[in-house]
Amino acid sequence: MSAFRRATAWSIDFALVVALASLLAVLTFNRMSALVTDVPELAARGGFDLLTSRGDVLDASAGLGTSLWDRSVGYVQQAFGLLVVAAFLYQWACLALAGRTAGKALTGLKVMPRTPRRAALRAAVTTATDVAVYAVACVLLVEGEIVLSVLVWLVAVALFLLNALPVLGGRRRSLADRVAGTSVASVELSRSAATRRVGTS
Repeated sequence: MSAFRRATAWSIDFALVVALASLLAVLTFNRMSALVTDVPELAARGGFDLLTSRGDVLDASAGLGTSLWDRSVGYVQQAFGLLVVAAFLYQWACLALAGRTAGKALTGLKVMPRTPRRAALRAAVTTATDVAVYAVACVLLVEGEIVLSVLVWLVAVALFLLNALPVLGGRRRSLADRVAGTSVASVELSRSAATRRVGTS
């Protein structure tokens, strides 16, 4: 089994994550746009804030702006949270049910041994190194925590490399494989099995 096949399998699986992230980005943008363009709700909220501010227009407008910003940040946090959960469920379900993700299936690879617990551990590490820590860095950036965001981003890069680089070594076991006690093997059809399949189809 070559490192190229592992990299190709990862690229296919990561492309699925990017596609989901793009969909969530569009949905989040639409939610934020609806929040800003909902004039009746904005007018009602602004009027209520003005009434309860005892005539302090600046305080009322600042409260409205803060409320809109907080809700927008909340939408972004929800999108990243959904992305992380979906990435984990994809990895876990594929590994627990079939022993392989879509990328591994297309490249003729399989994770062994296959148990729900090992699948969950492997999915958790893979999700953390590929998506989750980066998502935390992005959320921190949106919240204005720039220095902390950069530090978390550096941790994310380090974790990604710790997971990916061992695949280039002799045993080709990633950090996820080591934590879960799994390995990735090639799945080859024997000639007799391939002949039987051709004969029956």
